[in-house]
Amino acid sequence: MRGYIFDLDGTVYLGDKMIDGASEAIQALRVRGDKVVFLSNKPIATRQSYVEKLNKMGIPTTLKDVLNSSQIVAQYLQRRLKVGEKVFVIGEEPINEELAEYGIPITQDSDNAEYVVLSWDRQFTYDKLNSVYQAAIKGAIIIASNPDTTCPLDGGQIPDTGTFIAALEVATGKAIDLVVGKPSLIAAEAAVAHLGLDYKDCLMIGDRLETDIRMANEAGMVSVLVLTGVSTAEMAELTTDRPHYIVPSIKDVVDL
Repeated sequence: MRGYIFDLDGTVYLGDKMIDGASEAIQALRVRGDKVVFLSNKPIATRQSYVEKLNKMGIPTTLKDVLNSSQIVAQYLQRRLKVGEKVFVIGEEPINEELAEYGIPITQDSDNAEYVVLSWDRQFTYDKLNSVYQAAIKGAIIIASNPDTTCPLDGGQIPDTGTFIAALEVATGKAIDLVVGKPSLIAAEAAVAHLGLDYKDCLMIGDRLETDIRMANEAGMVSVLVLTGVSTAEMAELTTDRPHYIVPSIKDVVDL
């Protein structure tokens, strides 16, 4: 038995368009007894919305089949927060909902925050950047949901959380404290624990060298790059984050 950890955007689908053969590939893995979990860095959608989207595409999915960076952030903070500590959030409603579900105390005053969660926010403004900056220079711990610079869509890409991280790091002159989503080992541990398998028995399938592939390699998983999203075979030749396998798309994973 092996575990298959699938990225979603750029791997299973692009925008609202399923990648050809995705449903059949996942079904084939399940039929032969392998375990499947979906792991997304995208924090602007709820896990329930992923469930609904995948089912609509013909991929039977329940809530227990999906992990995302928002949930992993919430779980991390739940373990780390001390009594009385609060969190300031830059992000959209889905990540706020996830944090609330895990009982994370949120403050609207960045001056009163011991932690800041920096996430994808399509209403990001100068005032929000300044709030995070002021919290950072006062010693708040800055946690990013994910480092992705862009998110792939059908026909192009749009800026993601990594662009906000870059702005803050330029302003403060130092790196943020932690990224919780891929490629962090925190995300890897969450996925592997979810599957109940050893790292060596798990494959990470994704379209990004700097997140999906790096996480798999550093965690001791088998890394598989699909060429339906952001990264290309040429990019794989020029990076230290080299995948164990490069395949045209998800439908080729079954035969590895």
